[in-house]
Amino acid sequence: MKQKEFNIPFSGLKQGKHDFNYKIDNTFFESFGYDEFNEVDVDLSVVLSKTSTMLELDFEAIGNVNIDCDITSEPYDQPIDGDLHLVVKFGDAYNDDDDEILILPHGEHQINVAQYIYEMIILAVPQKRVHPGIADGTLKSEALDRLQELQPKDKKNNNDESDPRWDELKKLLTDK
Repeated sequence: MKQKEFNIPFSGLKQGKHDFNYKIDNTFFESFGYDEFNEVDVDLSVVLSKTSTMLELDFEAIGNVNIDCDITSEPYDQPIDGDLHLVVKFGDAYNDDDDEILILPHGEHQINVAQYIYEMIILAVPQKRVHPGIADGTLKSEALDRLQELQPKDKKNNNDESDPRWDELKKLLTDK
């Protein structure tokens, strides 16, 4: 779904740098059908550098997303710090095959950056989502207590006696 508030009209802008700021929340990800975030609070800054032949877009996202821990399913706020550099060139046809270069047809006058924002924020979230309270031991959870109970116990058998069957097999190795 193309979101109109993320259209950046570049045809009327002078050459140089131009700043665009956005506030990203749950409705942004709901429009993409993405529901893994409980809550989203991300500030996004887009700096557009316009030259006579191309555009450069620098995205920077800073904020928090509330997600569920992979181990305990407890929700927690994950800090997000993502950035993306995109070069926009002009050509005969639209082409977004390259992750860092976008080719727009010569007649275009605006660019929609919603898809790039979506991908940048999702990729800024760690693949393994672990509640910070697990690492420092401050998280108290029923699931964590249950995992602790089920953890294998270390048992060391210090039997100096060896099994006579193994002794016979060891003799075979030495009887060459």
